[in-house]
Amino acid sequence: MDTTPGYTPQTEEKKSFWDANKMLIKSMLIGVLTLVMLIPASFTRELVYEREDRQQQVIAEVSSKWALEQTVKGPILAVPYLVAETQPDKSVVNVKKLAYIMPDQLSLNGVVDPEQRHRSIYDVTLYRSKLQAEGSFKPVDFAVAGIAPGSLLLHEARLLIGISDVRGLEQDITLELNDVPVTMDAGVPANDLLSSGLSKAVSWDPTQALSFRFNLLLKGSSALNFAPVGKTTKVNLQSSWQHPSFEGKFLPSEQASIDQAGFRSAWNVLQISSGIPSVITNQAVSLAESSFGVKLIQPADGYAKTQRSVKYALLFISLTFTIFFFIEVLQKKQIHPLQYLLVGLALCVFYTLLLSFTEYIGFNFSYGISATATVSLIGLYVWGVFKSGKIAFSFTAALSALYAYIFVLIQLEDFALLFGSTGLFILLAIIMYYSRKIDWYGTLKQAGRH
Repeated sequence: MDTTPGYTPQTEEKKSFWDANKMLIKSMLIGVLTLVMLIPASFTRELVYEREDRQQQVIAEVSSKWALEQTVKGPILAVPYLVAETQPDKSVVNVKKLAYIMPDQLSLNGVVDPEQRHRSIYDVTLYRSKLQAEGSFKPVDFAVAGIAPGSLLLHEARLLIGISDVRGLEQDITLELNDVPVTMDAGVPANDLLSSGLSKAVSWDPTQALSFRFNLLLKGSSALNFAPVGKTTKVNLQSSWQHPSFEGKFLPSEQASIDQAGFRSAWNVLQISSGIPSVITNQAVSLAESSFGVKLIQPADGYAKTQRSVKYALLFISLTFTIFFFIEVLQKKQIHPLQYLLVGLALCVFYTLLLSFTEYIGFNFSYGISATATVSLIGLYVWGVFKSGKIAFSFTAALSALYAYIFVLIQLEDFALLFGSTGLFILLAIIMYYSRKIDWYGTLKQAGRH
């Protein structure tokens, strides 16, 4: 026992407890600091949401001055008919209703020419489309549909073409009905099927077939959709846009062709699949629910990838602190918690750099610049702390590999889980390998002292 004046056994017991548990206490403190670092990371995530909302506002503003997403519905024949209804006072009144006749065959062939507009730092995808439509209405037996032929008001029949945003029309539509040209009028009469579009009064004999043909120059933004109103609806589209997303109730009937020249797609939708009857008298039918089409998406959404990278902040910070802690233990050099905090703040600043650069030069280049700046800053700081070029180089190499790993993980979609779990298993194996000989309780040091 030490005989130094002023020495007491209590002093040795307190010192021994700290020596035996200081690494445990330090690791717990590092864990707390890791959780604290999630606070600035969450602020960065909110900043990403804010910038993304701003982008959507700009897209909506530009689109509203051009034309919104377009959905083409029709052509459709609207035929009024009278129904006798008994009123509360027992009187009988004829009420006018509409019967909507769908075409038997409908074929649309179109070319979609994309346009990129710029507002501030944002890109907005617009398009002009050239559509050629043709088809026919077959003779209709209204008695099968529950409508008495004598109640029809055939002289009030109108042909309707639904256009979701009529501002996108770039020329008058001249329709050929049985090879007779007629010009469509603006607007549609009050009805429960189409909210906007064009119409034309027609002379129609329900016992005769009626063919139609017209060209449609239509501009819009983001997406072009079609309602499968025909007994058989065929749509063929082609475009120079290389990043289509086929949406709606039906996918192309064959594998779409997508390459550097653009895309080609074809749909063939049958009435039995769409659920839209040949004659509609039930006002509950919705054409929009059966629509399909293509959306021109941006090839790489920097905000989405930045958001994904922020989701890995906890993993990134914890692994970096783990590497820092192991270097501290192996080099037997005390590192102050404030120094851990500074390294964590540098890791959080990486995300703000990534977000700000992404808005100007794209995600991939921004990631490289931000990662290089962050790794260099932390590497120089490690060199200043440990006064060792070898340690600084090793830490910089490990941190660079970690940034590269996260970058690959962000790029992957279908295989992200497989790649991520495999990478974490390898990292855990490396940590377990280097930690196997660490004297966690300081017993070797105590044995050497005694």
